[in-house]
Amino acid sequence: MTVLILGLIAFLGLHSVRVVAESWRVRQRAALGEMRWKLAYSVASIGTLALLVWGFSLARASTPVVWTPPHALRYLTALLVLVSFVMVAAAYIPGTQLKAATGHPMTLGIKTWALAHLLSNGSLADIVLFGSFLIWSVAVFAAARRRDRAAGAQRPAGNLGRDAIALLAGAVAWFAFAGGLHDWLIGVRPFD
Repeated sequence: MTVLILGLIAFLGLHSVRVVAESWRVRQRAALGEMRWKLAYSVASIGTLALLVWGFSLARASTPVVWTPPHALRYLTALLVLVSFVMVAAAYIPGTQLKAATGHPMTLGIKTWALAHLLSNGSLADIVLFGSFLIWSVAVFAAARRRDRAAGAQRPAGNLGRDAIALLAGAVAWFAFAGGLHDWLIGVRPFD
């Protein structure tokens, strides 16, 4: 469990820099330049994600089960994960109504994903992992909305065609994960 907690601190801490150390982030981007900053941030993200995944795999092997969710919750989880994939897709497709309405569909997608997984997983490792992501995403979303209000951020209205693309992209990714990638990457079949 120690490696999982260290991975969570490293990964979520890195992805909280904008919230807790924005002035440092701005100075680093200026000093390194945009491309070198993105490269350094990407390498650090991959490294901390690897630590997190390794820690989760270690913890899953030896953690106690806190609760056993009803099997039917897996179907609700699947539906919520589909919604989260669409939200994440909307974050990368410019001009969606989802982005215009929420401002931060990626963070909402992570929040939905974490909540969905808490519904259908009851080991201590699952609760620590998904609970941490849920708490982090709630805090980051609130901070981002405050930052938007303070800056007077205005987003274009978006159009339905772009949302349709996000829906299609999210659904394709969801089908790929549900159809085998989740089992291959995580070792769990969502519908078994």
